Formats: sequence, C-alpha cells, structure tokens
Amino acid sequence: MKDREIYDIERNIQFNVLTSEMKEKINEGALTILETIGMKISGERILAKFAERGIVPGEDGMIRIPRSLVQWALEAVPKEITLYGADGNPRMKIDKSNRVYFGTHNDMNEIVDYKTNKSRPMLLKDIETMCKVASNCENIDFVLSVGLIDEVDPRIQSQMAFIESCKYMEKTINFSTNDVDGLQEIIDIAAELVGGHDKLVEKPFIFNYCEPIPPLTHPFESTEKLYVVASNGIPTVYMPYCMMGGTSPMDRPTTLAQCFSEILCGLVITQLVREGTPFIAGSMPSIIDMKSTIASYACPEFHMMVAASSEMADYYQLPFYGTCGTSDVRTFDQQSAGEISYQILSTLLSKANIVHDMGLHDHCINICPAAVVWANDKINGFKSYVRGVQGEVDLDLIRDVGPGGNYLSEDNTLERFREEVWYPEIETRRLTTTTESELYGRIVERIDTILRENPGSKRSQEQIDFLNKKAEELLARVK
Repeated sequence: MKDREIYDIERNIQFNVLTSEMKEKINEGALTILETIGMKISGERILAKFAERGIVPGEDGMIRIPRSLVQWALEAVPKEITLYGADGNPRMKIDKSNRVYFGTHNDMNEIVDYKTNKSRPMLLKDIETMCKVASNCENIDFVLSVGLIDEVDPRIQSQMAFIESCKYMEKTINFSTNDVDGLQEIIDIAAELVGGHDKLVEKPFIFNYCEPIPPLTHPFESTEKLYVVASNGIPTVYMPYCMMGGTSPMDRPTTLAQCFSEILCGLVITQLVREGTPFIAGSMPSIIDMKSTIASYACPEFHMMVAASSEMADYYQLPFYGTCGTSDVRTFDQQSAGEISYQILSTLLSKANIVHDMGLHDHCINICPAAVVWANDKINGFKSYVRGVQGEVDLDLIRDVGPGGNYLSEDNTLERFREEVWYPEIETRRLTTTTESELYGRIVERIDTILRENPGSKRSQEQIDFLNKKAEELLARVK
C-alpha cells in the first residue's frame, strides 16, 4: 500500500498551546509527583515488577517512581508504531511526520438511529452498520470496540463486540474490555484470525485502550490489563480522563502535570513487563460543568487541553491519542455540527496522532453514524486549511495574464483547482439553494448508499465460520 493511501493530511500551520518553558514546568511537575507524592498502584504482578527494581510501597501505601526509571522507560519505548488491517496492509503509521488518524466507536450504550435521528439502545446488529460506515469513510481509520451492547450479557459484551467488528472491519480495531479475562480472550481471537500470536505482534491490527483513575490511582483492573497487553506485545493506549475541579485541579498546568504523571506511570509499567512494548499516551482533561454537573465532551477548555496534551506527548516523543468529533447533545443537530467542526480543526492544528470518539454524543452515552459521515466530510475540508501556504511566488503567471485578465484558462488553475480546493459532499454550494436545509437528507442518502453497496462481510467463509464458532462458545458459556 502506497504511503499516500494511508496518509494524505499535510499539517503545515504552526500552532502551539504551550511554550517551551511551560512544557519544562509541566514535565518537572509530573516527575516530582512520581518521585515525592507517588502513585496508588494495585496488582500483585506489577508490584512484583517494581519490587525487582527495589521499589516498594511506602508506609502510606504509595509507590514512588524515580525519574531515572521514567527516563529508562522513555528510552525503551518504540518511537514509531505501524498499525495494520486484518488483511495485513498498513493502515496507520505513527512517526515524526506529524500524521493524524481518526476513529469512531462501533458500539456504545445507545445509537442515534440515522433514519429517525433519535437515540435508542444499541444492538449487536448495529455494529455492522457502524463498521460499514467507518470502512467507507476515507478519513475514518479505525473503530473502537468497547463492549456496551444492550442485548448481550455483560460478561461477554467485549468479546462479542470485537467478534462482530472483525466480520465487517478491515481497518484497524481499537478495543477495550469490561474485565481482564476478556482482554486475553480477545487477543487470542485476533491472533488465531491472522495465523498466530507471532504474526499478530509482527503486524498488529488491534491496539488496546486502558485508563487509570485520576487522581494518581492505578487499580488492579488497569495494571493487570497493562500487564496482559505488554506480555502479549500488543500496542496500548493509557489515557487518564479527569474532570478539572473534580478529579484534577482547575489549574491547567497542574492538571497537565497530574495527567502526565499518571501516563508516565503507565509507560513504566508496560516497559517493566516487556521492554519495547508499543505505548501510546492519551489525555482527556475536561471540566465539570457546575451548572449541570456533567463532564463536558464538547467544551472548548477540554479540546484546548487535549491539544496541549498532544504537545506534551510530543515533548516526550510519545505517540498521542486524542479525542474530537464529540457533542454534549443527544442527537445530531446544529449544536453538534458546530462542536464537531471546531474540534476537528483544533485537532488538525495540534500534534495528535490517533484521535478517537468521532460521532460520540450525549456525554459519551451514544454514537451517531450521521455525525461520523458529517465529520468525515469536514475533515476533508479542514485538510485544505491546515495545508497552509506553501511554494514560491509566481510573478511570471501574473505577467502572462496582465491587468484585467483572468486565470480561468491558465494551466496553473487547471492543475490545482481539483487538488487544492475542497468540494463538499454533504454541504452545498449550489448557485440557487432551497429555502429549507437538505443536509440531513444527504447524510441519510450517503449511509443508505454505503449499506446498500456493502451487503455482506468482507471476511472469507473460513474466517466467518471461526468467528461464529467463537460467538457460539461465548453465548453457551453464559446460558
């Protein structure tokens, strides 16, 4: 696969939230937190790994991590990661070239039915819709399988969601699990699908998502998941989601220091388990809305802090996992369209590498396929913006046309108007427009076309039989 096929976004505009001095202050704060305040870490296996380095809990039960160990982990972790599709083709190449890739959820508690624009419980069959939409949106590079389907037993939700994703998604699959046991089972299913664990490590088409609990807490469920993915050599995201004023300070630099102390702790854990484990830093510092008590997914403070976090990850030379394309309203409307649009631009101006949550609505309760299609088109538009101004000033072109002329027939225009101008698929620029909005109707038509033209699974029959067998085994287990 040619490089352009896996990446065609040029980010040439210089944009910074943090100064060099502020990055140094945040780094020093994070290291000081690790060394002097410490982390509350649970899990016998990972505590044993720290003990091998002579690090044991203090009288207060806190693990204090010296900066020398953090530095060792930063040197041990890979600086570049390539993620593949299940077909073995490279899909996402994270390196120093400032690439960015977007992803959506394929399951949540609820889904916004694209036909009615109303939220309802998410069903197993809806994963097929989300995977097909993601597969056919050129700017959606992965799906996040979380295991929250309404009709499936919670004990096997994560596995069932992953199996259904594998049937319809050829791009990369990000996944999280409800429990530790489900994590290893998903890795084993993925390995068998591609011919073994060695092949999965060589060309990973999956990567894991895991969180600590701010402030400064790494429970057994989190550390054990890090242990499992590191033992298997699977790339993982470690992402604190904090609420400024609640689980982190309202003070912005201090919140960033707290977040990165937690992230660096996760990095150390993965490298202690298996040196060289691919690790992706994530950070979601939002606010508590004191009027509603919700943690906003769409407030400007949140997305500014995500952009700042991407700069800190770049400071540490770690890939960064961000978030955008979200809304605090329940269904797709003018508010969500506006929120999604500014977040995409903020992300493209930032240093984020992998960006999840596209189309997430209602404070992380539902997923909206219509919003994903809208976001896909807006990414195309903002690609043109962040390409910036490049090249030389062509005075000969102006001389040739001269005063009062025009450039319509110039080769320069013919060569550039298709490549360098965005022509929207969902929005309209017709000379004569209607008196009422047709936008949502065009989105529905686009999704209808995707589902009509992609009627079945893209897997081989042998792979489908294997996945169906695994699903049957899981269902039998919980009867």
